[in-house]
Amino acid sequence: MRKPCCDKQDTNKGAWSKQEDEKLINYIRIHGEGCWRTLPQAAGLLRCGKSCRLRWINYLRPDLKRGNFTEDEEDLIIKLHALLGNRWSLIAGRLPGRTDNEVKNYWNSHLRRKLINMGIDPNNHRLITHNHLPRPHDSNSGASIISPASKVPVTDNTNIHPPEKSRGDNDQVSDAASSLEDHKLPDLNLDLTISVSASTVDKVEDDRRKSQKQSKIIEDP
Repeated sequence: MRKPCCDKQDTNKGAWSKQEDEKLINYIRIHGEGCWRTLPQAAGLLRCGKSCRLRWINYLRPDLKRGNFTEDEEDLIIKLHALLGNRWSLIAGRLPGRTDNEVKNYWNSHLRRKLINMGIDPNNHRLITHNHLPRPHDSNSGASIISPASKVPVTDNTNIHPPEKSRGDNDQVSDAASSLEDHKLPDLNLDLTISVSASTVDKVEDDRRKSQKQSKIIEDP
């Protein structure tokens, strides 16, 4: 595990004073930047090495460029970001007087939004393509109605057509008819006879005889 650059218990925190800025500027002018881990103690500062480095790079170095970014700088940042991505230290190294933190903040606050407004994806620098959703159907063209109880779409009755028989159903009906024709039922010749009792026959015979006698009496003078 890497050791910390300094003992944070004995260092100052918060805003830098003018005296601390002068000590840091004078030391770097004479000795150069050197090693930031040992610089605070050599310069007589009760600060962390990281704090001294950020203070020098972002605020105190003489070639630091102040003010707004120009259009040329913006175009260069966009081109470099397309090639290098979020490697801000490399991008800032090609912008004289600009720091990596300053370039990163300017990208997130201005340039990213600028690309989105131009229709360009700031992540891959490609045109943003929108997938158009299909147009909704007209309410008069049989739009489906969803029942809250069943959650099953129910279509309008005006556009419901009776189900048509499929070709398979018609084939089955024709096959059944042909099978009935091939297998004809046999003819059943049943002789139906009614049995009559003997008493009934005798009675009918007596009536016939009586009618014959009456007819003879009428015929004889």
